[in-house]
Amino acid sequence: MFNHDTKKLSRRRLLSDGAAWVAGAGLGSVAGTACATDSIDMPFANGRRHMIAFPEKRELIVLTTRPPQLETPFEVFNEGLITPNDAFFVRYHNNGLPPPIDSDKHLIKIGGNACGKPFELSMLELKTQFKPVEVVAVKQCSGNSRGFFSPRTTGGQLGNGAMGNAHWLGVPLKDILARAEISDKARQVTFQGLDFALMGGGDFVKALDIHHAIDGEVMVAYQMNGAELPFLNGFPVALIVPGYFGTYWIKHLSRIEVIDHEFDGFWMKTGYRVPDNDCACTEPGKNAASTRPISRLNVRSFITSHKDGARIAAGQAQEVRGIAFDGGQGIREVAYSLDGGQSWRGAHLSEDIGRFSFREFKFGFTPDPGAYDLRVRAFNRSGQSQPLEALWNPSGYMRNGVESIKLTAV
Repeated sequence: MFNHDTKKLSRRRLLSDGAAWVAGAGLGSVAGTACATDSIDMPFANGRRHMIAFPEKRELIVLTTRPPQLETPFEVFNEGLITPNDAFFVRYHNNGLPPPIDSDKHLIKIGGNACGKPFELSMLELKTQFKPVEVVAVKQCSGNSRGFFSPRTTGGQLGNGAMGNAHWLGVPLKDILARAEISDKARQVTFQGLDFALMGGGDFVKALDIHHAIDGEVMVAYQMNGAELPFLNGFPVALIVPGYFGTYWIKHLSRIEVIDHEFDGFWMKTGYRVPDNDCACTEPGKNAASTRPISRLNVRSFITSHKDGARIAAGQAQEVRGIAFDGGQGIREVAYSLDGGQSWRGAHLSEDIGRFSFREFKFGFTPDPGAYDLRVRAFNRSGQSQPLEALWNPSGYMRNGVESIKLTAV
């Protein structure tokens, strides 16, 4: 039914058919309703994965179809710093996806017991009654790279593709909340979308402390890379929380509540928590004594220009490129090693397009015949860096150890 040439379908038709397709995904043969032609070997012991083109998406790596969990093929990150909309990863928690959404009728309801002036906000009002702002920011799933943890942890066994970097256009949340006449007793703000629970965990509701919600960085966005949000990335409007893991980036945003207490819903009190210590880690195989909600991104870096296990030409100059990012301090330096971490040098950093964005780095070398173990390690402006070996936690979150790319020059 669908292919890469979605321009032949109207926006309304595409969203209607797309929602119906997703609602039925997993109930029957996926191949009968979508473009499932390819498969891919994963870089860990998970066998092969299907590559499927969902509505508005090119072929992505499918973890599950219901709820949709689609991973970006890693080679996409070698195409540029901005992740195209049709290649941007998808992560839902609940099986109940919203029915087709008419953006002209969509409302965001603002209320709560610490909201002095409840009101409803239409998409037209959002776009015309507030000054728009733009930010370039990375969205990364908390479990990105979980498939590499040893020993294994529960949850989706993702590779490194559950992340993306985009231009987001919308309205600062603080400007919306300014109309709500927030009480002095306000402690947190909760957010909910139109997707809904069909089984355990309840509806997906997240919370931010009030000082974070009104800091000017959190955004209610209606455009992604100069276009409307894809349905599977939150059309018509989504919460953008720059520097924070994607669990807070609520899709199909429909309700905002200002409350005078700490929210204790499942997805804050029980789900998406990490060990409450400096490294957010435990001894492999051990549970944490205490936990806290996951929050900011930690420092990461990846080589994108070369694949692990590749053969390169001896005596031929190699340009190695990659990306680095963190939770908003900004990348200060990227060091690289050609010998498995025995010695390090500084890579060249390309233009900085925003402290929440991917930052490109480059370095070159001319290999003699033999084996090379390339590693990169990023440092942010606060001096935070990546551990030389990946740290472990029971949920498989926040993996950010130094990666190894092995090349053979022949």
